[in-house]
Amino acid sequence: MKLTLDSKLPAVGTTIFSVMSALAAEHGALNLSQGFPDYAVDPKLIGLVERYLGAGTNQYAPMTGVAVLRERIQEKFQRVHGLLVDAEQEITVTAGGTEAIFTTIAALIRPGDEVINFEPAYDCYAPAVTLFGGAMMPVRLVAPEFAVDWDYVKSLITLRTRLIILNNPNNPACRVYRRF
Repeated sequence: MKLTLDSKLPAVGTTIFSVMSALAAEHGALNLSQGFPDYAVDPKLIGLVERYLGAGTNQYAPMTGVAVLRERIQEKFQRVHGLLVDAEQEITVTAGGTEAIFTTIAALIRPGDEVINFEPAYDCYAPAVTLFGGAMMPVRLVAPEFAVDWDYVKSLITLRTRLIILNNPNNPACRVYRRF
C-alpha cells in the first residue's frame, strides 16, 4: 500500500522569495528579496543567552510569552508611543512575524469569511486564509505610488468581511501609509 499525502494547498507553489533568492544566487546579484544577515551575532547577545540558559531559563514559555518580556514591551509602548496597553490582555509574543500572522488568521477566519488584502503582499497571507476556508479580496496597489483607492476598499466590505490586512510599510512595495 502506497501512502499518499495530498496538500491542503495544492495551488501554492514556490514563494517569490525562493524564486528571487535562486535568481540572485544564479546571477551573483545582491538579494534584496529576503533578509539574510551577513554579520556576526553580537557577543553581548551570545553572553546573555549563555547566562540565562545557565540559570535554568530554558523551559517552555507561557502561550502569550514570558510575563516580564510582555511587561517590558508594555513599558516601551508607553515610553515611545504614549500608549497604555495591557500586558496581560493585549500583548502576545510570538516566534516571529509569520507565526503571528498565521495565528491571527487561524483565530479569526472561518469558511466563507472574506479577507481584504493589499497587493503586492507578503506571501503568507493568502495560503493561511485559504487553509481556514476564507476568500481573499485583493486590492491591487499600482506602482510607482502604490496608493490605496479607499472607495474601492469600502465597496469590498460586506457582512462576510472578517479581516482587512494592511501591512504598513507595505511588504514588498515599501510604501509607508501615514494617513488612512
